[in-house]
Amino acid sequence: MNQEILSGILIPFIGTTAGAACVFFMKKSLNRQVKRALTGFAAGVMVAASVWSLLIPAMQQSEEMGKFAFVPAAVGFAFGIAFLLLLDTVIPHLHMNAEKAEGPKSRLARTTMMVLAVTLHNIPEGMAVGVIYAGLKSGSAAITSGGAFALALGIAIQNFPEGAIISMPLNAEWNKKGKAFLYGLLSGIVEPVAAVITILATGLIVPVMPYLLAFAAGAMMYVVVEELIPEMSEGEHSNIGVVMLSIGFILMMSLDVALG
Repeated sequence: MNQEILSGILIPFIGTTAGAACVFFMKKSLNRQVKRALTGFAAGVMVAASVWSLLIPAMQQSEEMGKFAFVPAAVGFAFGIAFLLLLDTVIPHLHMNAEKAEGPKSRLARTTMMVLAVTLHNIPEGMAVGVIYAGLKSGSAAITSGGAFALALGIAIQNFPEGAIISMPLNAEWNKKGKAFLYGLLSGIVEPVAAVITILATGLIVPVMPYLLAFAAGAMMYVVVEELIPEMSEGEHSNIGVVMLSIGFILMMSLDVALG
């Protein structure tokens, strides 16, 4: 695994770690408006990444199918949604500000289920980075070094607020900054792990690359619709989430086009 690929798969994890480290510099937990803004921003980045970095390359790689070039993207997208729906059903987890956990009944601590919720969120992001770098490694014409870096950087940018969003509430509950930071860091470690596994299986992945790119896009969109949009909209009406979603979308779209 060369230096470029290794750096690329670690960039999103660095973003999560840097965000979790905010617990050492901020005395109070994030207020609701700030959380809404950060969640909306993350949603915008993920939507743009799903379209420009994953779905469009998936269809470009299927151009030989002519007017049916959308089929691999559609099938992969549907399976990505189904996969996250399955994980959401079989793994106990608790979303931020929620009172009732989702998934099977469990005796896990509330904080553990909160970390599991963020970890579930990070799985498709790790898969997305792994798939696109596997495509780059295989020499796919539809995937450039700049485009792969843009995806990794975009996910890292939206991982920064996510790291803060998970570590700050844990510190408020435990009053232990080191432990809260560790849990925030662990929530993001699944990303490089998923990416490495994907890249190591490049030989198996390349023949079905369009399907897997779309699969990652579907999984990411599931997280946006099922988790991020509800979180940025809860409580009293505010437009901050929508505004920040737009900013995140424009930023990620611009990165992909400029660097791709």
